[in-house]
Amino acid sequence: MTRAARPVGPLLLGVRHHGPGSARAVRAALEAARPQAVLIEGPPEGDALLPLAADERMRPPVALLAHAVDDPGQAAFWPMAAFSPEWVAIRWALAHDVPVRFIDLPAANSLAMTEAAERGQGGDGGGGVAGEPAPGGSPGHAPIDPIGVLAETAGYDDPERWWEDVVEHRTKAGEAVDPRAPFAALAEAMTALRDVYGDGGHPRDAVREAYMRIQLRKAVKEFGDDIAVVCGAWHVPALGTRTTLAADRALLKRLPKLKAELTWVPWSHRRLARHNGYGAGIDSPGWYGHLFEAADRPIERWMTKVAGLLRDEDRFVSSAHVIEAVRLAETLAAMRGRPLAGLSETTDAIRAVMCEGSDVPLALVRDRLIVGETLGEVPDTAPAVPLQRDLTRQQRTLRLKPEALEREVELDLRKDTDAARSRLLHRLRILAVGWGEPATGRGSTGTFRESWRLRWEPELYVQVAEAGTWGTTVLSAATAKAGSQAVSATALAEVTALAERCLLAELPEALPVVMRALADRAALDADVGHLADALPALARTLRYGDVRSTDTAALGEVAAGLAERICVGLPPACTGLDADGAAELRRKVDGVHTAIGLLAGTVPADGLRERWAAVLHKLAARDTVAGVIRGRSTRLLLDDGRLEEDDAARLMGLALSPGTPPADAAAWIEGFVGGAAGGGMLLVHDERLLGLVDAWLAGVPADTFTDVLPLLRRTFSAYEAGVRRTLGELVRRGPAAGAPAATAAGTAAPGFGPGLDEARADAVVPVLRLLLGLDAEGAEGAENAMEPLGATG
Repeated sequence: MTRAARPVGPLLLGVRHHGPGSARAVRAALEAARPQAVLIEGPPEGDALLPLAADERMRPPVALLAHAVDDPGQAAFWPMAAFSPEWVAIRWALAHDVPVRFIDLPAANSLAMTEAAERGQGGDGGGGVAGEPAPGGSPGHAPIDPIGVLAETAGYDDPERWWEDVVEHRTKAGEAVDPRAPFAALAEAMTALRDVYGDGGHPRDAVREAYMRIQLRKAVKEFGDDIAVVCGAWHVPALGTRTTLAADRALLKRLPKLKAELTWVPWSHRRLARHNGYGAGIDSPGWYGHLFEAADRPIERWMTKVAGLLRDEDRFVSSAHVIEAVRLAETLAAMRGRPLAGLSETTDAIRAVMCEGSDVPLALVRDRLIVGETLGEVPDTAPAVPLQRDLTRQQRTLRLKPEALEREVELDLRKDTDAARSRLLHRLRILAVGWGEPATGRGSTGTFRESWRLRWEPELYVQVAEAGTWGTTVLSAATAKAGSQAVSATALAEVTALAERCLLAELPEALPVVMRALADRAALDADVGHLADALPALARTLRYGDVRSTDTAALGEVAAGLAERICVGLPPACTGLDADGAAELRRKVDGVHTAIGLLAGTVPADGLRERWAAVLHKLAARDTVAGVIRGRSTRLLLDDGRLEEDDAARLMGLALSPGTPPADAAAWIEGFVGGAAGGGMLLVHDERLLGLVDAWLAGVPADTFTDVLPLLRRTFSAYEAGVRRTLGELVRRGPAAGAPAATAAGTAAPGFGPGLDEARADAVVPVLRLLLGLDAEGAEGAENAMEPLGATG
């Protein structure tokens, strides 16, 4: 093959990072020039990792991860997709046995400069995704987007659209004969921009470009001028500028430096699409990947992909839809003066033809195809911190594959594999590695089941590296961090929550440290609110002990002590509260009530339920206690069967008497029938209580009604629509004709008996047994049982 004639000097290939058109042009230029070496914008510490790019197990998108050894949270990424020009150049060089190197500023310097900038010690920061113009700008110069300036100059209001028309949509038929021509044109445009804008508001680029020029000189000495340089188009004018070696070295003097480590990590299209954090700011990586991979007829192939996705979601999309969508996209492109239908035209066509004008299915297309769910892979031979290797081993053993798509996992803790998965996820939560979050399960809510929502994001590799400072395995790291948190915790609730997490994560070596800290904090903390916050977590922890076969005797003693202290200190703490304080304490009363229900029979404290019931009786009867707490205490006693209905009606009558301020009465109602499950149904099935509320509400003076209305609306708006409708019908109907007054204690409410009608209840039993298949006894009894059921409605 005859090599194309080329100008003297290195071949500078200015590209747009993650551009499929640039990637194709780079590949064509390299094939034509056949350089002796390829230099790429990137951290030179990554040179040792470049051979891994030839491994078949390396599947983009991937990224070079650099982090400070002493502070793994100080990190930066250099992401590369299959359509990234840098990735294409690396793969071409490795396939042709051509030396390939990175020539950008070392990560050791760039990370140190970022750290110095964050501490306010000068330097211009950076970090996040490397390889793009650094954020921040010179005084008096706002950072510019070079592509945006060129697009505006060409009369485009959308930079992405201009780039697609000029670069991405260049087909083979329209390409220049010389593969270097587009790079020369782009370099000329960037030179004009830099003549006007200088560093473009990116002062850090001067340092980076000085280092790149020094590396370029070294490569020329080693390989001659037959070198190709792949870098951002913005840097091409600076690399082509003649400067002295001394001038470049002067720019690099006194640069901060730290010890850094690099490795390859998987990346994702979703992360490429993000404009903040570690994102690369590509709006449509899935679309770009399609343009790069499609051998021909990209629009037809794209519409076929979309049709397949919508069909998988049970939407009717035929071949005729595909044909019509292609025609419409091409027509829109012609009307808009574009060389080829772009993403905007194809999206408009999909919305009109395949989605029937709806943006709902179109959102699915954007999420699954335009952005995409691709998660890259790296081989096991890539360097990694020991903790990452241990995590990867456990993920494989437990068949928990990291995936970019969010998914829910149901775990049955009675199974060994699921129990091990649960332990791993809980240990990672202690280490602040947010791979999984507990979710509300669709099935059983018992202690034998857990539901998790899993989603692997690339920045989790940084979190794993940070957690690696605690240990080399997930178990040892979680144990060390839990012990440290127990010692440094200042609030009792923090220690009890930590004890719960340690039990869930099964950290037997950390539990003694946590228990000592828990006992110390519990002995010193006299605040009833703090004790009430701490008790629910302890109660849950004791319950988990049965499932996970963990000895929780020490926890039981602490929990019993906390419960006793709460019983003694709670009544005085419930007096003299404002509205916000009363609402907060009411929530704590609910938590303690639930916790004591769990603790009964599991802690060494006989009669705990009875002592708590006595506390609730005190709270319900004291006028000095806030109304919302008195109402809630009454309701809790009634639900537990420790308060007769007549007594509950009497307490409600007292709370709603004319002498009670309307605001206090409304607060009592909120505590009694608000928030708790079944509050509305209690009023539906006990018209005596409903009558009390109705009579009180009708007697509220007009001048104070607007004051209590927000409380009442907040209380009753929490009910389901059916409950509110039934209550409205009961109030509109009023007392039945001739019925006893609804406020008379012990009388029957209209339509309801004073107690359980056992004969009517027994009539249901044969039907239930037949439905459940318990016996065949009354297909006879079932038929007879239907008569009283039908008669009573």
